[in-house]
Amino acid sequence: MEPQHQPTSCKTEDHHHHYLQNPSSSGSPRSTTLPTPTCCKCGAPTPMAAPPPSFSDISPPPNYRPIRAPAINLPPNPNSQQAIILAPVPQPLSVPQISPPYHFRAPSKIIQSPDDLRRFHDSFPGKHFLGFVAALSDSIRAKKISDPCHESPTIATIVSILQTLIQWVDEIPPTKQAARYGNVSFRSWHERLSQTSDSLMLQFLPEHVHASTIEIVPYFTDSFGNPSRIDYGTGHETNFAAWLYCLARMGVIKEEDYPAVVARVFVKYLDLMRKLQLVYCLEPAGSHGVWGLDDYHFLPFIFGSSQLIGHKYMKPKSIHNDDIVENFSKEYLYISGIEFIKKVKKGPFSEHSPLLDDISGVPNWNKVNSGLLKMYKAEVLEKVPIMQHFLFGWLIKWE
Repeated sequence: MEPQHQPTSCKTEDHHHHYLQNPSSSGSPRSTTLPTPTCCKCGAPTPMAAPPPSFSDISPPPNYRPIRAPAINLPPNPNSQQAIILAPVPQPLSVPQISPPYHFRAPSKIIQSPDDLRRFHDSFPGKHFLGFVAALSDSIRAKKISDPCHESPTIATIVSILQTLIQWVDEIPPTKQAARYGNVSFRSWHERLSQTSDSLMLQFLPEHVHASTIEIVPYFTDSFGNPSRIDYGTGHETNFAAWLYCLARMGVIKEEDYPAVVARVFVKYLDLMRKLQLVYCLEPAGSHGVWGLDDYHFLPFIFGSSQLIGHKYMKPKSIHNDDIVENFSKEYLYISGIEFIKKVKKGPFSEHSPLLDDISGVPNWNKVNSGLLKMYKAEVLEKVPIMQHFLFGWLIKWE
């Protein structure tokens, strides 16, 4: 979709149906003085500025009209890009374990300003949550999805729960409706999720932390999208990572489980989310349009780039080889993400995904991985519109 022209544009033909510009200014299209708008009916000067053109004046209607306004679709700010480049690479950190007495409580939203964000990132919980994401990335380095890994009964149960949620999509078909985005049947799916989440958690939680459901269920139910807006984005994906972090805090997930957390749990989560996105046409939540990494996800590209570090044949530029994408999408999360984008978006890759296209020019996967970790902190965990929905309880404390 083309950006709307501003009322002061020199392309006066776009505004012809509304206002005729003053003829005296027509001979100097680069004039710095703004022309006086005149009424298109009587020709008299008018103090009112020309209204912005309608879609019919400048271009055909867009492919979809968002349910709510997404983030402004502007090119990345060079200053913020430079800040990301100069920032240190987030390093893996061990998850601090809780010990009795336990004080589980219903989590709540706290972040409202950039100052709140800085306080979170400077805090012990903020640093260790990002360190957990970096540790998951490090655990899958140079490993394929199909590679053998330690799979505990807890991991197997979580994968089974996610498979159950996938089956629910088949049991709750999309409603026939005119709107392309936001199928209302997603609300029925999410309502079933909310009603059964406590019992799902009790399938794998040790008895001594059964009381934690009051705290971890809100992270879990908010990991799959918003039922009222029928949207999904990196904030919901971050809630899933926060849910996993809470399980690690309780010792339900251990460090030896991390490769399976990515290659089994997160892969199954991604299968579920892509099915929800396609079947219920979830709106991208706060998407940056073409200037974002992806409409919905970020973590698969972090984990997937780690998988490819040191690969003999596949380089970042290999994403442009359709045979490689087709043959390796089942083994590498990064390639899987590229395949999904190419499946759902039309046109040249460099036009609909310029950021991923730029990344394909980076010389090696190690640089891609470290850059994406820094970018995740800056573009997801340091953005108020995303993190204002982040939850804080006893497992992830506000300090």
